[in-house]
Amino acid sequence: HEVAAVQKRFKVSEKVGGAEGTKLDDDFKEMEKKVDITSRAVLDIMTKTTEYLQPNPASRAKLSMINTMSKIRGQDKGPGYPQAETILGDAMLKFGRELGEESSFGMALIDAGESIKELGEVKDALDMEVKQNFIDPLQNLHDKDLKEIQHHLKKMEGRRLDFDYKKKRQGKVQDEEIKQALEKFDESKEIAEQSMFNLLESDIEQVSQLAALVQAQLEYHSRAAEILQQLSSKMEDSTVPNPE
Repeated sequence: HEVAAVQKRFKVSEKVGGAEGTKLDDDFKEMEKKVDITSRAVLDIMTKTTEYLQPNPASRAKLSMINTMSKIRGQDKGPGYPQAETILGDAMLKFGRELGEESSFGMALIDAGESIKELGEVKDALDMEVKQNFIDPLQNLHDKDLKEIQHHLKKMEGRRLDFDYKKKRQGKVQDEEIKQALEKFDESKEIAEQSMFNLLESDIEQVSQLAALVQAQLEYHSRAAEILQQLSSKMEDSTVPNPE
């Protein structure tokens, strides 16, 4: 009777309560699929966001090294690498000063250099903003919640295999052992299910992180447009010939 009860229980566990159970099992697989897609999305988008912020691979390598160093030293100030805008602005200022105030081109280079260096500062702000409010939270999601779910799923799979093995050796394995293996599998399945459910139900957090990325870009482009507008007006004024 004990064996029959355990077998019956396993069928229930596989289907989790008759016809309704199959649906629950499908739900489990569906959740697993969504969690897997979420995990891949987080990794890929984090990488591509870093590439978007810093397309130069050498600067990216430097950025990652600097980030590691600042974590060791407990600092987290600027992105720690010169922006392309800053490098260009510095070059314009250098040659503008060399040409001197007597040169129209020299003066224009100084104006442009100062503004383009400002663009570099705005870009620094974008990089830091995106790192803190988008990349870091995604990294955290990947390292904690998603890793935890993987751990629960792995544990559940191990217990499922253990239960299947004991069930196949029925007669050689005590009924109590089979029953305990089933209970352990059920318990693991419930924990895995709950952890996946919690992650998928709270995905509004990822929406707000994505909104932060968009907001940071909007702010960057608005400020950049403002700086360029002022520079453009200044340069238009300087190209107007002086009346005799």
